[in-house]
Amino acid sequence: MSLASVAQAEAKLLLPTYERNPLLFEKGRGVYLFDAQGRRYLDFLSGIGVNALGYNHPAIRKALVEQSERLVHISNLFFHRGQSDLAKLLTEMSGLDRAFFCNSGTEAFEAALKLARAYARAKNSNGHRPKWRFLALENSFHGRTFGSLAATSTKKYRQPFAPLMPGVSFVRFNDVEDLKAKFDSKVCALCLEPVQGEGGIRAVSKKFFQAARALAQENGALLIADEIQCGLGRTGKYFAYQHYGIAPDIVTVAKPLAAGLPLGAVLTTEAVSRVIHPGMHGTTFGGGPLACSVAIAFLETLERENLVRHVAEMGAYCKDELLTLQERHACIVEVRGLGLMLGAELNSADLAKSVARSMLNAGIIINRTHETVLRFLPPYIVSKKEIDHVIQNLDRALSQKQGKAVTAARARHLKESS
Repeated sequence: MSLASVAQAEAKLLLPTYERNPLLFEKGRGVYLFDAQGRRYLDFLSGIGVNALGYNHPAIRKALVEQSERLVHISNLFFHRGQSDLAKLLTEMSGLDRAFFCNSGTEAFEAALKLARAYARAKNSNGHRPKWRFLALENSFHGRTFGSLAATSTKKYRQPFAPLMPGVSFVRFNDVEDLKAKFDSKVCALCLEPVQGEGGIRAVSKKFFQAARALAQENGALLIADEIQCGLGRTGKYFAYQHYGIAPDIVTVAKPLAAGLPLGAVLTTEAVSRVIHPGMHGTTFGGGPLACSVAIAFLETLERENLVRHVAEMGAYCKDELLTLQERHACIVEVRGLGLMLGAELNSADLAKSVARSMLNAGIIINRTHETVLRFLPPYIVSKKEIDHVIQNLDRALSQKQGKAVTAARARHLKESS
């Protein structure tokens, strides 16, 4: 099928939830995607943080083939080997004790909210109304179900579906005093992304994270770290909270976990896990044999190939190159991020949109988040050569766009003067 025929069919048959780029991809290899015409694209977005090992990785391919020949799905009424094996890897990496598997990041975060409410209710022994409120951060993004969306601050995501789940208040980003003012006796959990993704690649400060941990502990509330985008090696450590030396009570992960298959997970402490019993929560598809087998292959590959250290090294190199670009281009307001989760904020939403389009035309996939931020989430296997290629093309795109802007401004000035 051609791009035109696919686009026409989608326009007729699908809900119009996405603004797609006019490209029809058919295969991938390493850090590259190939469209229907055979043109190669360097993927510096990784399917929005999902394809951490790139495309067609032999370890993932092997796990898919071998497990699909044995067992794809059984219900969670029975045992299979994958869930405990995967939970062992995740708990060892995270320092937490137990796991629950679901299908997506949104589902993982929804489960975390329920777990926090259940914990608060179980700890209420005086007969008073239990803690039930949540605090989240401005510019947060936690998902699109009603609970996750209620903890997502951006109005464009929330307004079409209001009223949402009540009881969520938003704290100014990295504002410790605002956090203290809003942390009252009814708060059951504070939710934060150690590095915000959709919010513009913003890392919480160590001071804020420490205050969040202390306030939660002092008030008998839980600290939930949403690591759906920043977790599992993306920032140069297995989990972004490990940069801070702070242990959350609940962690949510998803995106790269099963290398493109739907799988999310909630990780938590033994103490929190005790409030859940059979029948309180569940899933039909979550933690199936195929997804678990692929996730195990992914995590084992991270360790075997020492990819987390590679992410740290390549992330530092890429960030330095972006900072060098910032010295050349006044339109770059700030470069920020950790590991291979990087953002370059430009001074104009229109410019950011135009540059992202120019990069795509040059065969490089990035995207724009929070309107003005160019987001870079390359696969963990990326090399300096590929980073250099992106930097060179970004330099060229920024120069061209700024040159056109200067020319247009001069033309307007001459027109107004005449």
